[in-house]
Amino acid sequence: MSTNLFDLTGKVALVTGGSRGLGREMALAFAAQGADVVIASRKMDACEKTAREIEALGRRALPYACHVGKWSELDGLVDAAYATFGKVDILVNNAGLSPLYPSLDAITEDLFDKVVAINLKGPFRLAALVGTRMMAGDGGSIINVSSTAAVTPSPMSEPYGAAKAGLNALTRSLANAFGPKVRVNCVMPGPFLTDISKAWDLDAFNRAAKDGIPLGRGGQPHEIVGAALYFASSASSFTTGSLLAVDGGVQGNPRALG
Repeated sequence: MSTNLFDLTGKVALVTGGSRGLGREMALAFAAQGADVVIASRKMDACEKTAREIEALGRRALPYACHVGKWSELDGLVDAAYATFGKVDILVNNAGLSPLYPSLDAITEDLFDKVVAINLKGPFRLAALVGTRMMAGDGGSIINVSSTAAVTPSPMSEPYGAAKAGLNALTRSLANAFGPKVRVNCVMPGPFLTDISKAWDLDAFNRAAKDGIPLGRGGQPHEIVGAALYFASSASSFTTGSLLAVDGGVQGNPRALG
């Protein structure tokens, strides 16, 4: 047994939304611990860029362009991963969509459906496809990336929070469905300063964070890595159906950001 609980040597990880933000950080962390990685996102050039970073770490990488919210494209992603590497040990359902809208009645059916498709329908389908193969093989770990919006609903995130709440419920259901060979867990990030935060009023956010977040700031992308490695590796061998908030203490704080 390795003395490094987070060792992923010989493992294969598939990360959706893996070309940027939290997904990219997780993909690079897995590679640094010895895993080969499938990078999936909508833009092939972005996937290829992250794949080159992984290869620079001495690991193999497969860039694959697909839309996670489109059910028909996911079989091809899974087939390509297994054709290239022969297995998937770690699935990270990280791709997400949280669009802005001026008011609740301005939300179109198309927008609502897109939010649910990317944040809930796609993760379900990928977990079903990969989890079934994991069950038939040597097992594995599925990591869903939810959001604190799932448990701390706030204005202007209604479809997103509802979809992520569904993903939380799905995590616990799949943990039962796929146990004991496959562990299914969930990371719930709070406000992270990824590419998405470039659209924020950061001065206003930083002022609010001083009172609304116990740690007084937003998270840096690399700060998701510890939770991802925990769930991906043997360090969490007796953990399944778990929802882990990585949010600077937002959960349970009465002054949390709204």
